[in-house]
Order: sequence, then structure tokens, then C-alpha cells
Amino acid sequence: MTFKTLALSATAALALFAGSADAKTRLRLANSLSEDHPTSTALQQFADEVEERTDGEVTIRVFLNGVLGSEREVLEQLQNGAVDMTRVSAGNLENFDPVFKAFTLPYIFTSEDQFYRVMTGPVADEVYAATEGSGFTGLTFFDSGARSFYTSDKPIETPADLEGEKIRVMNSNSSIRMVEMMGGTPTPMPYAEIYTSLQQGVIDGAENNVTALTIGRHGEVAKYYSQDEHLRVPDFLVISNAAMDKLTEEQQAIIKEAAVNATEAFRGIWAEAISDARAEAEEMGVTFVEPDQAPFREKVMPLLDEYRDDPDFGDVLTQILETE
Repeated sequence: MTFKTLALSATAALALFAGSADAKTRLRLANSLSEDHPTSTALQQFADEVEERTDGEVTIRVFLNGVLGSEREVLEQLQNGAVDMTRVSAGNLENFDPVFKAFTLPYIFTSEDQFYRVMTGPVADEVYAATEGSGFTGLTFFDSGARSFYTSDKPIETPADLEGEKIRVMNSNSSIRMVEMMGGTPTPMPYAEIYTSLQQGVIDGAENNVTALTIGRHGEVAKYYSQDEHLRVPDFLVISNAAMDKLTEEQQAIIKEAAVNATEAFRGIWAEAISDARAEAEEMGVTFVEPDQAPFREKVMPLLDEYRDDPDFGDVLTQILETE
């Protein structure tokens, strides 16, 4: 697939869909990830289930590789009706409701199992409804993986190992403060610049889930992956209010059930992808270490205590932290 193909404009892509076979309700779902990403596989399953269970009355076209724009651009299209659904990171939803800031904080989840208990409980229902006034609501979530530190010169086994280390972080206040509190030097930069910056010594490390080592090829220049698992930021599948209003009550119920089914299928697909990525990274020469997470958690506890009192999302944060 050529760059020109990937750069197909949103207008052209949507025009192409408009000329497809007739259907009573045709919906457009935008996803910035590639066709081989586990989330894309789950979203296609979602679309297929909806079409099958509605006997073709509702069809969903999944646009991949960001052909309809970046996550933020697509959210604007969602509001003006050009797009009906999209997968989006919690971080990009902060501008629509501050409750999503809770999901960008470190160590709010104690494990993958606890993450799924939170995200299938009352907290999720509250979060899904938070953006209704902005023109869209949540249908389900996807795990984007536990983020950990990976470095080029030494493993990070305790917070003390971060001292003097320049660590690339997302350009978010909470990520910057997290690394500072752990003793490192946070260095915000675009994801696309990480490989070269590691190679040239501009930064000493970064933080992400293990697939960054393989899909991003960062394992070629970063040889230590320290599984401190400080962040687990979920993705959300959201649908515009206008799109939901096009559907009958029965079709709405099918959409919601199919979304949940996609998340359940995704969990297995993602686990396999993480296992494969680790095996591939080890073949690249990456050493995996499993540090005691307690000292890292202790360093950022003041940050969590501070945000528990936040009037916009303190209640949700407390519910998450108190979920066993």
C-alpha cells in the first residue's frame, strides 16, 4: 500500500463509501491504527456482527490507518456528522470532559484483571455518558496495554535508576509529573521521533507497551524493558448521538451488545499479540526485567492523593482506586 493510498482524503474516502451497495443505515467508523492491529481486528468483528444480526439493515464501514484524520480531527467530524463512530484514546477525550484525566494517572490500576473489573463496572457507565452533551457517547473500551520504561543503557529496577535519565513521555501534565516524581527527567516529544532520539542519545529511554519495541522497532536501539507497568490508558469506542438516533431500539441494543462482544474477543487477541511481541523483542536482543512495582507506586502516591480532591473527576478516581 502506497503513501498516496494511505493519504486518501476524508472527503474521497467517504465519497467512496457513499457509492457502495444500498443499505438502510450505513455508518462510518474511523480508526487511526493499521489493519493488523488487534483493535482493528476487534472493530471489524464488531462491524460484521452488527451487519449479520441486523440482516444487513445496518452496515458499518471501518476506515483504518487514519485515512479520515487524526484522533482529534475525527472527533470533530463525529460532532458534525461526517463520521459516526471512532476508536479514541482516553487522553484525547480530556478536552470533552475532564473525567478522562483520571485514566492518564499512574498506578490507578493494580493489575489487568482489576482494570477489566473497573471498565465493566459502574465507573464505565458513568464515563460513557460523560460526553453525551458533546454529541457522542461511549459503547465499549479496549486495553491499550500496560506502559513501562524501556532504555538503551541500563535496566530500570528501582526509581533511583531513573535519576539523570532523560525519558520520553507523552505531552501530558500527569506523565511529566510522574517521571519527575520518580526521579527522571521527562522529555516530551512526538512518537515518531523516539527511534532516532534513542539512537543518537538525545533521550535515554521512553515508556510504552511492549509492542513499541517491535512495531516501532525501538527494540533495535533500546535493549532493556523494565515492567513497572505504571500506566494503562484505555481506548474507547464512541458513537455520535445522531448515529444512534438513526437506529431502532432493537438495532441500538445490537450495537451495544456487539461492542461488548468485540471487547471480550479483543482481550484474547491482545494477550496473544503481547506474548508474540515479547518473544520477537527478545530475539532482537531486548532484556526484560520485572522490578518490584511498590517503590514506583510510592513515589507517585502524592499525585493520586492530590487528584482525589479534584472536583471534576476525584469521585471517579476514588472509585477506581477502591475497586479490588
